[in-house]
Amino acid sequence: MRLVLFSTSVAGPRPGVIDGDTIRPLEGLSSLDELVKLDPAPRDAAVKRLGAAVPLASATLHAPLRPHKNVFCIGRNYLAHAEEGARALGKQLELPSMPTIFTKAPTAIADPGATLKLSGTVSQKYDWEAELAAVIGTRCKDVPEDRALDVVYAYTCLNDVSARDKQRATTQWFAGKTLDDTCPLGPWLVTADEIGDPQQLDVSLRVNGETKQHASTAVMIFSVARIIAELSQGTTLEPGDVIATGTPEGVGFARTPPEFLEDGDVMEVEIEKIGVLRNPVSITPPTAAASA
Repeated sequence: MRLVLFSTSVAGPRPGVIDGDTIRPLEGLSSLDELVKLDPAPRDAAVKRLGAAVPLASATLHAPLRPHKNVFCIGRNYLAHAEEGARALGKQLELPSMPTIFTKAPTAIADPGATLKLSGTVSQKYDWEAELAAVIGTRCKDVPEDRALDVVYAYTCLNDVSARDKQRATTQWFAGKTLDDTCPLGPWLVTADEIGDPQQLDVSLRVNGETKQHASTAVMIFSVARIIAELSQGTTLEPGDVIATGTPEGVGFARTPPEFLEDGDVMEVEIEKIGVLRNPVSITPPTAAASA
């Protein structure tokens, strides 16, 4: 099932289910956040209460979720990406024995199709990162790895847009990862039953139609199940929590020569069985002081 948050010229954002080339609104609900937080039986009943079809082509899609907590993110989770990063930074590769965890604030989330409005004064090195995101559907803590996928309700596409100069300015990545409009999400949620094994999905990213990243989730260092098991150790995960699971090789800062986003670029994250998350970029010119 594909679940969307959408609006039309006559109605504001509301949740719905993709049905062919139409959207069927979910009656009695105001958001997908509300749906995901329901217990399993009421949730299953809610997705069957459908309103009149709306043409998908006439709808504007929004980020499917607006979590009240930071988005959990995993760094260096594809071997080739860890290798390219170490090479670009002139460091010896040291593979982590535990997932590298950072977060992005909810204010970073942007809609599918929305133009990402970025400041050239804040950063001059904006980069792309295509990622599979898992959405928690069951409140949990200390989840064993062999049962971790049971707490996932859905998956979606995420682009971990990163300001590399701010990211590298300190040992903490947060400042360069959490800027407004640096976490586009969507275009919809695909329920876990339709995804099956999350370690068998192609992930790619294009900039202006040119493929920059392409890999399979099969080559993740830490699987989705392992990530959830580690995150939930001593920490409660709640329905609606979003977990970005890392990005493949091909990011801009590690390319030769390095490449960064420019004003007017268009990024497309594509994940098998989910779809395409497309976002143009608008970058304001830096001030004289910032460009000096």
